[in-house]
Amino acid sequence: MNSANGHRSLIIAGIAAFLVAACDGGGSADFVPGPLPAPSPPSPPPMASFDVTVTNLTNAQPLSPVAVIAHRDGYRVFTVGVAATPGLEELAEGGSNGTLIAEAAADPAVLATMSGAGPVGPAASETIRISVRESDLPGLQMSTSTMLVNTNDAITGTNAVGVGDMAAGDSRMLTAIAYDAGTEANDELGASIPGPAGGGEGFNPVRDDIADRVAMHSGVVGSDDGFSASSLDGQHRFDNPVARIRIERVN
Repeated sequence: MNSANGHRSLIIAGIAAFLVAACDGGGSADFVPGPLPAPSPPSPPPMASFDVTVTNLTNAQPLSPVAVIAHRDGYRVFTVGVAATPGLEELAEGGSNGTLIAEAAADPAVLATMSGAGPVGPAASETIRISVRESDLPGLQMSTSTMLVNTNDAITGTNAVGVGDMAAGDSRMLTAIAYDAGTEANDELGASIPGPAGGGEGFNPVRDDIADRVAMHSGVVGSDDGFSASSLDGQHRFDNPVARIRIERVN
């Protein structure tokens, strides 16, 4: 065998030995695949936001923290002529909206709920933002409810206002009258009025109003009209409307 062929044979043998060693792991580290990249989180659904501004139009009736409820058709905060729910009773007598909001959240027609930060004084306003998915806009309705706290069980608000057709930047202005929740007798005594005019207990689960149904409120009498036992006077009277509600589509 000539030297050239011998040299070529040595090279081929060396390459073969290298390949065998690589295949059987001889001296080389095993290949370990790296971790797969984490999947990207799903994008949040596009949302539509509304600012609900409640303005108190009364002279001396603070409004309790406002409940704002976004829903489809089929939900009502109240219905005139029908007994108040336990949540509405608690709001109407004591000003607390927690049970009312919990009732709403449990209703399949309700899409979102929000509460105001605190009472809204006479001539004051508060804006509450509430958001729903854009896909829920068709048929969307908005309801609000709050108590006139210097009363036994007076409420005001809006019931099932259609807002699903509003575009970003659109707004609607509404006025709201006072309703009697029909759950507590209008005795006007300080012991049963939770507001600053009375400082009483507010909510009591015993329903002592013989009507036991929601109706338009007839107003307060007060000590200025000869009702000497009343904790209210002329400043606590109210004319309708008692509140102004502005609903604006933000985005």
